[in-house]
Amino acid sequence: MSGADERQRLRPADALRVASIGLRARPLRAALSALGIAIGTASIVAVLGLSASSQAGLLAEIDRLGTNLLTVESGKSISGAPAQLPHEAAARVGHLGAVQAVADAAKVDGVHVYRSPLVPAGNTGGLQVRAASLGLPRVLGIGVAQGAWLNAGTAQAPVTVLGADAAAQLGIDRVGPGVRAWLGDRWFAVAGILGRSPLEPAIDASALVGYPAAARELGYVDVDVDGVSARQSPGGMADDAAAAPGPASAIYVRTARGHEAEVQARLAQTANPAAPAEADVSQPSDVLTARAAAAGAFDSLFLGLGAVALLVGAVGVANIMLISVLERRSEIGLRRALGATRAQIRSQFLAESVLLALVGGGAGVLAGAAATAIYASGKGWAIVIPPQAWAGGLGSALLIGALAGLLPAIRASRLAPTVALRSV
Repeated sequence: MSGADERQRLRPADALRVASIGLRARPLRAALSALGIAIGTASIVAVLGLSASSQAGLLAEIDRLGTNLLTVESGKSISGAPAQLPHEAAARVGHLGAVQAVADAAKVDGVHVYRSPLVPAGNTGGLQVRAASLGLPRVLGIGVAQGAWLNAGTAQAPVTVLGADAAAQLGIDRVGPGVRAWLGDRWFAVAGILGRSPLEPAIDASALVGYPAAARELGYVDVDVDGVSARQSPGGMADDAAAAPGPASAIYVRTARGHEAEVQARLAQTANPAAPAEADVSQPSDVLTARAAAAGAFDSLFLGLGAVALLVGAVGVANIMLISVLERRSEIGLRRALGATRAQIRSQFLAESVLLALVGGGAGVLAGAAATAIYASGKGWAIVIPPQAWAGGLGSALLIGALAGLLPAIRASRLAPTVALRSV
């Protein structure tokens, strides 16, 4: 390469220094132009980061709770009327191979939960009463946030444990002597408050009691009348103190890992041999898995908004570069007169545009990552910033800077020295 050719080349370091001088000479205008790029890039990074963090949080929750929980619930009969699981359904299911643990619960119809008897009966708040077996928290993977779960003694007495939402709605944030809730038409002592139940959200909005207490205190019994099973009226005392509690409406089954499909195929027939079609079998973790898959369902919408912000930023960059060319005609003419080539003038203004966009893109990546970290930390999620988020943000900024600065750079390079120097 000849010495003349070497002198005509503008080294990258020199191009960067010259480009930065142009931006530093007008800092406010440059900052406002970069702001649009920063907002668009921050939107892209935050949307992808929050989506990935949300999915990571849900997958971690699935791993913690396991995918080996199955449920059997009472469905509907052929006529469309509510069906009923047999009393011995839970015991039958417990004898299936690969079943590790079984628990059950029953919704007590017509009985609601109130903070006191002074609350109007219609203000139920959607809270329900459920009779529950003693192994329910262990099978569902629910922790006890305060107090204690039911035991063999408290299951016989007017004692309740509140789900997380039920406790919050009733304004009960502690347990201890004198803490009570009004169930049906009598007081129940509050023994504990459960943590949240991701696999069975209905438990969160329930007051849970033992089956014996549900039968004795709330009238949840089945009595034989001429060989026909009939439920005692809700909220009424059982006439027969020895009457068995009503049947479970949901049975929760923990299986050995890897045997979920095998057990699921046999659950309905085992729980209700006489009418297996009236038993609904499901896998609660499927709901969380679906939520994880749908966590990015709205990404395209928000990414579109980010793209619009980037487009607005690109227009701002192109505008400032065109104005810059008009304002700096004397500089362009002087440089051309001193020997600068058209390619060097073109490279200078193109470098300014790219640098401006990269500054905005870098600020947007940092802002988007900070927003993701703050929000994910508040939700208790793992903080995940996918490489495609920050790389895509910077890449988009680089591309937009190049495209937005191309026309002004070409226009600057085509200015003849004599025309440009007239403004000196």
